[in-house]
Amino acid sequence: MLFKDIRDYQILYLSLFLILGIGTRDWTLRPSMILVAIVTSLLTQSLLTFIVNHWSKADDKENKEHFEHKTNIRSPLITSLGISLLLRADYPTTMFFAAAMAIASKFVFKFEDKHFFNPANFGIISALVLTPDAWVSPGQWGEDWWYAFLFIGTGGMILHRIGRWDTTAAFLGFYALLEAVRNLWLDWTWDVYLHRLMSGSLLLFALFMVTDPRSIPNSRTGRLTWAACIALVTFILQNNFYLPTAVFWALFALAPLTVLFDQVWKASRFSWSNGQLTTNN
Repeated sequence: MLFKDIRDYQILYLSLFLILGIGTRDWTLRPSMILVAIVTSLLTQSLLTFIVNHWSKADDKENKEHFEHKTNIRSPLITSLGISLLLRADYPTTMFFAAAMAIASKFVFKFEDKHFFNPANFGIISALVLTPDAWVSPGQWGEDWWYAFLFIGTGGMILHRIGRWDTTAAFLGFYALLEAVRNLWLDWTWDVYLHRLMSGSLLLFALFMVTDPRSIPNSRTGRLTWAACIALVTFILQNNFYLPTAVFWALFALAPLTVLFDQVWKASRFSWSNGQLTTNN
């Protein structure tokens, strides 16, 4: 049933953000690119799920209680919409590559049946590194306040339902603290500080990417520590190496820490069951 699962709201909001961005921000994103990302994500998810089920059956011929994975539609849709919101490319093949790599990362980079890379982030970084025509435009949303209120309102509702608001709070809070200290050290006016914090892309990242409940640490202590580490690396990359896409590189580089933190701080694992939020050990 539509909207029985909180991910349905996320799909709706990300779709509306795409429409809003194309309609109000004069983006160069073509609808065909969005279609390529969506179709590629769905087909890759279906193909890899079929392969996993086939191999599982071959390995468990004597197991009468063999569990067969169902094809997930919501997850690849969210991934493809996230890629479409953030990644820009000159050719459809680049979007195809990014989407395919994003979905494949969930099946390849796993530990104890949990993937630790955010799929959209993995696809974006893969395209930036391995293709010649991909780029990310962090300033595509500008710094208009009403975008910020829109993102915080929609993202906050989802985070409240899945119980991962602490991750966003830790990331934004620690990053804002670091920027405040730097602003004081350089004796800059506070409008510069607000300008750096009110980036629409930064808020989208904090609300919809760094909070992916299936790839972040299970425990609250792990999530808070992990988010603070990402904020620190983002701050260093942005201010010392002048990398405008610092948040995406920081998340990619520190994603494997999820495995370590899950071993250090044991907690129930997040999972979706019948469209409802559940946890299992």
